[in-house]
Amino acid sequence: MTVLVDPPMWPRHGRVWGHLVSDASLAELHAFAARAGLPERGFDQDHYDVPAEHYERLVALGAVLVDGRELIRRLRASGLRVRARDRF
Repeated sequence: MTVLVDPPMWPRHGRVWGHLVSDASLAELHAFAARAGLPERGFDQDHYDVPAEHYERLVALGAVLVDGRELIRRLRASGLRVRARDRF
């Protein structure tokens, strides 16, 4: 069971963002996000959007930094991935 974070590379709202996911369960992801002080509004069906300034703290709390391809591969393998066509 691992919480993963990919490098911030998505510009929006004057910041650069990345993603935080769990390869085990949404419960693990939400618990980690709560410990990290991430707002619930950052959750997007299978991940949290996180701004670059949070990365140091996320890694210090135990998130594993992986590239975007690895993050998606592990999210799909976990069965937690919500495909774009299935999003509301």
